[in-house]
Amino acid sequence: MSDDSERAAELLRDHRESIDRLDAILVYTLAERFKHTQAVGKLKATHALPPSDPSREARQIERLEWLAKEADLDPEFAKKFLTFIISEVIRHHEKLQN
Repeated sequence: MSDDSERAAELLRDHRESIDRLDAILVYTLAERFKHTQAVGKLKATHALPPSDPSREARQIERLEWLAKEADLDPEFAKKFLTFIISEVIRHHEKLQN
């Protein structure tokens, strides 16, 4: 293997290790987020509050799009990602209401 190929393989390994660490961070962060949203869902169910709050959801999407731009991440991707998460949260909240 040439020096360039060895260096490329080393860089690839480093990038993949970083990706693996970041994937773990994402999973644990999502788990922590869902713990809080589940607590919110139980609170809403206990107090007969609606499972979704469209105005808050819109503010959160707007906020995430802004954060994505600041982080140099595609805002449309960020919006799709948060929309998916919100739909899962609402689905969990609706289950708690039944």
